[in-house]
Amino acid sequence: MSRPRFQRIYVEITNRCNLRCDFCPGTRRVPGFLPAANFARLAPQLKEFTDDVYLHVMGEPLLHPELGTILDLCAAHDLRASVTTNGTLLPTAGDALFHPAVRKVSVSLHSMEGNGRTALQDYLDGVWDFCRRGEMVRCLRLWNIGGGDRLNGEILRFLEEKLGRDPLCTPGVWKGVWVLGDRLFLEQAERFDWPDLSAETAEVQFCQGLRNQVAVLWDGTVVPCCLDHEGDIPLGNLFTQPLGEILAGPRAQAIYEGFSRRQPAEELCRRCGYATRFNR
Repeated sequence: MSRPRFQRIYVEITNRCNLRCDFCPGTRRVPGFLPAANFARLAPQLKEFTDDVYLHVMGEPLLHPELGTILDLCAAHDLRASVTTNGTLLPTAGDALFHPAVRKVSVSLHSMEGNGRTALQDYLDGVWDFCRRGEMVRCLRLWNIGGGDRLNGEILRFLEEKLGRDPLCTPGVWKGVWVLGDRLFLEQAERFDWPDLSAETAEVQFCQGLRNQVAVLWDGTVVPCCLDHEGDIPLGNLFTQPLGEILAGPRAQAIYEGFSRRQPAEELCRRCGYATRFNR
C-alpha cells in the first residue's frame, strides 16, 4: 500500500457522552479524554496525512475541558477541524466552536428521539441560535429514516417556521442534502447498523476505510475507520509508532488489499451495516 493522503482523519478526543441514544452502540472501553498535550504530539503526524481532522469517533466533543486548546493546536498546524455533536451543550459550550480552525459542525438532531426525549422546543431553539450565529458549514442531521423518525415532523415544522418556507423544497447537490441557508444544510439518511462482531454477516464487499479515512481513539489506538467503536481492529498506537509505519503494517495492508479484491479481511468489516451502502 502506497503512502496515503486521507480526505479526513477521525480523532476521538473523548469517548464520554452526556446521552445514551438507542441508535448508538456506546463503548465498553475505558472512558477518558485525549489531553491537549497529547493532541499536540499527534498533530504534526496528522498533518502529514491529511488537512482535515474530525474530532469524534465516540463521545460528545463539547464535554472536553480543553477543546479550545485543541482547536488552537489545529490552527497552529493548519488542520481544518470538523465536529459532530448531539447539540444539547451548544447553549453552554458551543461558543468554543466559533474558532477559525473549525470548518464544519454537524448536529445530530435525531439524538433527541434516540435518547427518549420528546420535549424539543428548548433543544431546537438552542441549536438554531448556534446555527444563526455561525459562519462555518453547519449540517443538521436526521440520520434516522426507517427507524426512530417519529419526531422528524415536529423538527421539520420548527425549521419551516424559522425559514419561512418548507425546508425540503431546495435540494442541494448531494442526495439527501437540503440547502437551508448560507453554509447551512439539512441532511437526511437511513438509520444504519453499526459493525459488531456478534452481528450477522452483512455481505460487505468494499469500504473506504484506509482509503479516504482512518481513525485514532483517545488513547492513541489507530483503527481503520470511525465506526470501530470498540477498537476491535487495533493497527497500532500513535504514541509508540509513527502513523506511516502503522499503515504499512501487515494488518493494515491486508485490510486495504482485501477491499481492493472485494473480500474484506476482517470479521468486523463483514458485519458492518453502514458499509453495505458502498455495494449498491
